[in-house]
Amino acid sequence: MASVSLKHIYKKYPGGVTAVSDFNLEIKDKEFLVLVGPSGCGKTTTLRMVAGLEEITEGELFIGDQLVNDVAPKDRKIAMVFQNYALYPHMTVFENMAFGLKLNKTPKEEIKRRVEEAARILDITHLLDRKPKALSGGQKQRVALGRAIVRNPKVFLLDEPLSNLDAKLRASMRTELTKLHQSVGTTFIYVTHDQVEAMTMATRIVVMKDGLIQQVDTPQNLYDYPVNIFVAGFIGTPQMNFINGKLEKKGEDVYFNFENLSIKLPAEKANNPDLKDYIGQEVVAGLRPEAIHDEPSQLANHTDSQLDAYVDVTELMGAEIYLYLNVGEETRLIARVSSRSTSRAGDTIKVAFDMSRLHIFDKDTERCIVH
Repeated sequence: MASVSLKHIYKKYPGGVTAVSDFNLEIKDKEFLVLVGPSGCGKTTTLRMVAGLEEITEGELFIGDQLVNDVAPKDRKIAMVFQNYALYPHMTVFENMAFGLKLNKTPKEEIKRRVEEAARILDITHLLDRKPKALSGGQKQRVALGRAIVRNPKVFLLDEPLSNLDAKLRASMRTELTKLHQSVGTTFIYVTHDQVEAMTMATRIVVMKDGLIQQVDTPQNLYDYPVNIFVAGFIGTPQMNFINGKLEKKGEDVYFNFENLSIKLPAEKANNPDLKDYIGQEVVAGLRPEAIHDEPSQLANHTDSQLDAYVDVTELMGAEIYLYLNVGEETRLIARVSSRSTSRAGDTIKVAFDMSRLHIFDKDTERCIVH
């Protein structure tokens, strides 16, 4: 079993700085768990506490059934991969991958077998006699992964391992890491600030901010059901649109009013009991860019939520176009539309909101009221 359990974990530094607060998480055996959040949110500190490179101030950390708070890093049966590869320049790839096994006095035949097996999995067999200076960034990263694999760890810890690679290589290495996780069958704990990496690789994502867990869920649930404005804005590219406005009831219908515009809420949202205390109150509405439409067929489907919008800028992304829109005097929105769209910068166009995908947030607490 390679489950990891963090119970009420705190990391406090001298001077009253708390980097991680009351961190509670059960990481399942063979899970690919990703910690994501902006710089300084405490994700790397949390990973380093699991590795034993940072002392835990309060709380308990279990790997499997063993309490490891006071266990040395080398005895935790974990392997860590850093963003800077940390390869020995004077050693060949084989020697770099074998170094930890040699320190543990592993027999030579076993070292050879493990290194060659890891090299085969990572497709670096042809590089075993090279020195790191003769390797590309992607190859160095594979060697660093290979050095971790040969140790047969219970848990892999990866700290932004793709951040030094170019965009194309990052995309291919994401796929390689997912395949590696499936073939090795070990628990992965992965730290990144890149939500695309998190969304594409994780079985579950932990979103962190200011040392606190904001939400733990599957990538799809985080995207569809964010618990607050921070998670809603952090997950998704381009980020969710947020509009300040007020809820108003007219007869049996509920409307979202912003500036001098008014849009009717669908019945399933309007009748949500969590919303009744917010009628007449200021709230924040959230709408994903792909829920704003400009094509005629979609406009016909959403006659209750059409608005005039001025197209400020268009960005052609190949398969889709991002429209940067001005609605009313102050509202700025991004729409993600088909590459067949005829909307161009300088046009005033009709757009429709897919109100079934509207999120409504409490303006003060920023918690989501209705999905």
